[in-house]
Amino acid sequence: MPEPLKASEVNSQTDPSVAKQWDDETPKKQQIEEFYKTVDGMKIGLLTTIRDGLGPVSRSMAVAKRDGPDFLFLANKHSNKFTDLANNKQAQVTFQNSSSQDWVSITGVCTTSSNDDPRIKELYSKGTAAWFGDLGDGTHNGTAEDPRMALIEVKAKYVSYWKSTVNSLSFVKEVAQASFTGQVANTGVQRQLVQEDIEAMRKTPS
Repeated sequence: MPEPLKASEVNSQTDPSVAKQWDDETPKKQQIEEFYKTVDGMKIGLLTTIRDGLGPVSRSMAVAKRDGPDFLFLANKHSNKFTDLANNKQAQVTFQNSSSQDWVSITGVCTTSSNDDPRIKELYSKGTAAWFGDLGDGTHNGTAEDPRMALIEVKAKYVSYWKSTVNSLSFVKEVAQASFTGQVANTGVQRQLVQEDIEAMRKTPS
């Protein structure tokens, strides 16, 4: 239900929509399980790198694998993102479900590896070739052996996510009621997983 705006939230320069939906009471184990369930339902995300002289640059990427809190992507080593990561290994991966409005944000550090990484063959699927093309020279053919095929691994440092607690109809009703009454919409829970949580997740990946 919508909640009234408090003077203390304004005076303390608090963002009421975050404060009212912030969840630090749910047991951490449940928060981690629901993070996995939420992000595993969103296979396409935005990988954001930092480009020298410009700033953040994002592009859509399909997740090749989630390994606990970390994410792996297959990519063409000739793309600009590899130049970005050579200069700045900081990156962010974001996901959003347009139906539920659930979203996930992972801030981390990237490592890259070339075609000799055995994980590439494990993660490769035939559909990947569509993004590489086949030159017809027997080498640059979009397969796992293509020398252009490389791996990006985003090692998480911080995770935040928002999970809806209402269905689509209730979401619209909640927002409309909040707008009409001057209250603040409360449609879900926002959570964070910090470095301590992430290290624990790596020890017991799911």
